[in-house]
Amino acid sequence: MNADSAPRPDPADPYQRTAQTFPILPPEMAERVAAFGQEEALEDGALLFARGDTSVDFFLCRAGHIEIVDTAADGAPHIIHLHEPGQFTGELDLFNERKVLVTGRAKGPTRVARVHRNAFRRMMTAEPDIGEIVMRAFILRRMGMLLHGEGGVALIGAAHAADMSRIETFLTRNAMPHRRIDTETDADAAGFLECFSLTARDLPVVVAEGRALRNPTNAQLADALGLDTAIDPEHVHDVAVVGAGPAGLAAAVYAASEGLDTIVIEAIAPGGQAGTSSKIENYLGFPTGISGQALAGRAQVQAQKFGARLLVSRGAAGIDCEQHPYVVQLDDGKSLKARAVVVATGARYRKLDLPRYAELEGNGIYYAATAMEAALCATQEVVVVGGGNSAGQAAIYLARTAGHVHMLVRGEGLAATMSSYLIDRIEASERITLHPFTEVTALEGDAHLRALTWTDRRSGESRDLPVGALFVMIGAVPNTDWLGDCLDLDPAGFVRTGGGETVFCSSKPGIFAVGDVRAGSIKRVASGVGEGSVVVSALHRYLESVAQ
Repeated sequence: MNADSAPRPDPADPYQRTAQTFPILPPEMAERVAAFGQEEALEDGALLFARGDTSVDFFLCRAGHIEIVDTAADGAPHIIHLHEPGQFTGELDLFNERKVLVTGRAKGPTRVARVHRNAFRRMMTAEPDIGEIVMRAFILRRMGMLLHGEGGVALIGAAHAADMSRIETFLTRNAMPHRRIDTETDADAAGFLECFSLTARDLPVVVAEGRALRNPTNAQLADALGLDTAIDPEHVHDVAVVGAGPAGLAAAVYAASEGLDTIVIEAIAPGGQAGTSSKIENYLGFPTGISGQALAGRAQVQAQKFGARLLVSRGAAGIDCEQHPYVVQLDDGKSLKARAVVVATGARYRKLDLPRYAELEGNGIYYAATAMEAALCATQEVVVVGGGNSAGQAAIYLARTAGHVHMLVRGEGLAATMSSYLIDRIEASERITLHPFTEVTALEGDAHLRALTWTDRRSGESRDLPVGALFVMIGAVPNTDWLGDCLDLDPAGFVRTGGGETVFCSSKPGIFAVGDVRAGSIKRVASGVGEGSVVVSALHRYLESVAQ
């Protein structure tokens, strides 16, 4: 086979970028890593760590080999990689307390340098050149596992079912590798159902570590997969950041990097509404754009690198702000204490007031346009409702694979609500049609949205259209119900700020608001990141004042 006919590496597959994903440290670097750990000799088959373990150590292979093994949903082992001398184990779970997704064992007589977790963190700080190589490798390894469905779980059910969509969205947004088995189309589905004695009434099912979870809630799934972090209700954190959107993650990164004991509370997944964006093209430093999920994932890793702890699938249900430290109540009945609180809970999606809307949510009605939703409606006509940047980004993204995209706006056009670069692309696309002064007036479908009716508000003329999906992007309302009467809110429910020494001070000392939840904020990702980073200086001043 000549060079021209040889298969070319797939640049999207991290496993084919071996020099970065599985780098071999030069001897000088390997010696610096080994100085943080202890040398150990291992026999063939000796276990370094097993899937499901927490708080595992970092291992540098000095001699012999280390096998990284994935256990498939049917129990069969699969070798992901064989580390050779100079290579190291680990991926993103070394930065948190989650269960590891794979098993590591010695292959033949092997010698390793074991670096305990605390020493690993010191190494990442003290040796920035090594830290950069390790961080890049860890991110690429998780991307590879996501791409190949390794080290994760099996999700079994009908692809278009609402709970199936909910669970897959939760897994995807929390960067949990998984394999989807569609009972409507996948030949393997019957075997899985028989193996675990399941019926259609049990679906969707998540198969994890040999057990089947029947239609678990997000919180149950997070617990089973070890996505959560343990909470000591008596421990007093310096800062509790409520919400892990761009503003909350920025606050966590800067607070933790400056030595503050930081915990982040997030009800669903890192990224907030921005995390569902298919592509953000006007964020500084990313000229080709970046998906909201990728941006959020990097920020989450960055926060955890500096020691911030992330509590996923646990929302804030209330706050006792009459005592200090403040007590944040969680929706699972637990609570945590913090000297200062950053409110970054953002906003939740507005919905259309239509018959059958609730039953079709997740069954053809979506609030984000990612690869998952695009695959479910490929080649079909779709409707996007909304005239903001999120709607424009969604329309452009969906136009790649949908039969046609119809954009519906209640006003006369997009100029007042959308960035001009998006308007130009929409106008230039033959696959997108804008319908001004138009609104959805009826929905049709059985278990899934099949068609809808829209009406021109000026003429009263209606049109029926078979559709694969409806994307609703008409703004949001603030997530401030959990605050009760603690803080002053404006008539729309956003947190009033500016009463103290900084624009982010709320009506209660030591409680700050940043991002979309703050009254008067600019609803942009970059603005949220800026607010989250700037608020940390005010946090320091407040914490110093109460410590005196």
